[in-house]
Amino acid sequence: MKWLAECSVAAFREALQAVAPELSGCPVTVPVPDPAAKADPLWWSSSAALGERFVAKFAWSRPAALRLANEIGVLTALAAAPTVPYLPEVVAASTDPLLLITRRVPGASLFEVADSIDPDRAGQQLASFLAALHHPVARKRAEAAIGKLTGAQLPPATTSVLRERFGTWIRLDQCRTVARWCDWADAALAWPGPAVLVHGDLHGDNQVWDYNQLRLVADFETVGAAEPEYDLRAFPGPGMGPGVDLLTAVMRHYQQIAGRQLSADRVMAWHLRNALGDALWRSEAGIALADHRTPPEWVEDLAPRFTALGIDPESIGRDL
Repeated sequence: MKWLAECSVAAFREALQAVAPELSGCPVTVPVPDPAAKADPLWWSSSAALGERFVAKFAWSRPAALRLANEIGVLTALAAAPTVPYLPEVVAASTDPLLLITRRVPGASLFEVADSIDPDRAGQQLASFLAALHHPVARKRAEAAIGKLTGAQLPPATTSVLRERFGTWIRLDQCRTVARWCDWADAALAWPGPAVLVHGDLHGDNQVWDYNQLRLVADFETVGAAEPEYDLRAFPGPGMGPGVDLLTAVMRHYQQIAGRQLSADRVMAWHLRNALGDALWRSEAGIALADHRTPPEWVEDLAPRFTALGIDPESIGRDL
């Protein structure tokens, strides 16, 4: 495996000429690397636009290259019949030099359309994707391509980390609430669920929608083995539409398609760790939260989601 020497148009064009010379005449836009990623080679990867029809992913460090190589292997494996729906169409791929080129699909992030789409229709499509991805055959194929999957990649913050460090960014009364929520989450996830192939990072920006139609699920670099509920941890929000209608629609259709019932408690336990962990690292790094609100507002926003799902995460705290 050979990754790019640097993030530059020159290095990218050299790799493109070797992997897909027929596309070497396309206009190329290589973005400037995110300043927040410079300190960690794991994030030394990016995407380049090849004209208006293609997107190319590349890396310029070994850790990032390993993730991209895994994505190439997984996409190749899952494209075999019976296919997982909504996969990117691979136009060209290579590990020497390392480059993944997929066909660009026009559309918008789920974050941009979540307030206007029909949650039931959207939920059915997302459930179709997840049911196929979580099928035992999909994991078997992925592991044949990239090796044994032993857990989730880049899991969210632990409840211990949230107890120790999140209090700096919220009100004192919220510290007690978050501590009780963490106790509840520990209890909800005390026993592991069945491990399936998971996307690992299924947030709104990794989906392409044309209004009510899901066109594409992107970024399979963080596939791993975890319980099905792990893939739903971003769906309660924020940014996933009003209330929890999309989440409940996905869960309902998933049960119909996969014949497996999902636990709302487990989804929300993962969601708690995911949402507050995201708010924590952004705050500590001096980066604005995704919706430009504050950590106290994110805590306030969590309570109605629990209520809408009929969950009382403070009950265990009252019993301790």
